[in-house]
Amino acid sequence: MRRLFPVTDQTHSAAASGGDSAVVSGADRDWTLDELADAYAYPRAARTGGIARPWLRANMVSTLDGAAHHGGRSQSISSAADMRVFGTLRALADAVVVGAETVRLEGYRPARARDAFAARRAAAGQAPAPVIAVVSASLALDFSLPLFTAAPVPTLILTGAAAPPERILAAEKAGVEVVIAGDGPGAEPERVVHALADRGLVRLLTEGGPRLLGQFVAAGVLDELCLTVSPMLTSGHAQRIAGGPAPAVPERFALASLLEQDGFLFTRYRRV
Repeated sequence: MRRLFPVTDQTHSAAASGGDSAVVSGADRDWTLDELADAYAYPRAARTGGIARPWLRANMVSTLDGAAHHGGRSQSISSAADMRVFGTLRALADAVVVGAETVRLEGYRPARARDAFAARRAAAGQAPAPVIAVVSASLALDFSLPLFTAAPVPTLILTGAAAPPERILAAEKAGVEVVIAGDGPGAEPERVVHALADRGLVRLLTEGGPRLLGQFVAAGVLDELCLTVSPMLTSGHAQRIAGGPAPAVPERFALASLLEQDGFLFTRYRRV
């Protein structure tokens, strides 16, 4: 892993002197988990008590030609370095917000408590592992899966007031907490964010899928995008990282950091 942006004094000095530092050379090295955690730390406003509002970041991967998956899953366009970033982003979050279709397609399991991040999470007043918060209108989920029965912190389901009552009852009978975050059949993006913040879950991470991310984008509630650009071409008809209704005016984001390893670019953009 090497940092390409922002350019540090070390980078500038090494480049000016013609040095062969790993910062400017093609040499890759695995960053420690602490280095990754520092690089992806939430803004201070989202890490202190009594904050004004939550912070929602997304983590997605895309090929060079814009595919968010290959064969229906994102794993085949990922890499070992990408998975380390994926794990780090989860370890920094209070809650991971994910769409029900992604839960089904990716075979979601509970987030696990990791010893490497235990002290950092304890110091931040966080639970040992992030909450998984599943957004679903139909609640067509198997509540006997480990995601709902074996999570170190209880999994939440966010839905709308008009969701099927029999499915809400099935979830509650299985011991799953259902959070109403919308007046219709589905949850509303802005209310999802605030419903989680009301539970003290303010460092939020969404891993999609594309439809859920598209809803967050259209609602204007996404603060940050961590996008891994995979050096692959897949062609085909795979979905983009976000889909659905477009906002009236495209929202501008600014590049906050850029890392590289093994040809994969790890970008981080924040709302302007």
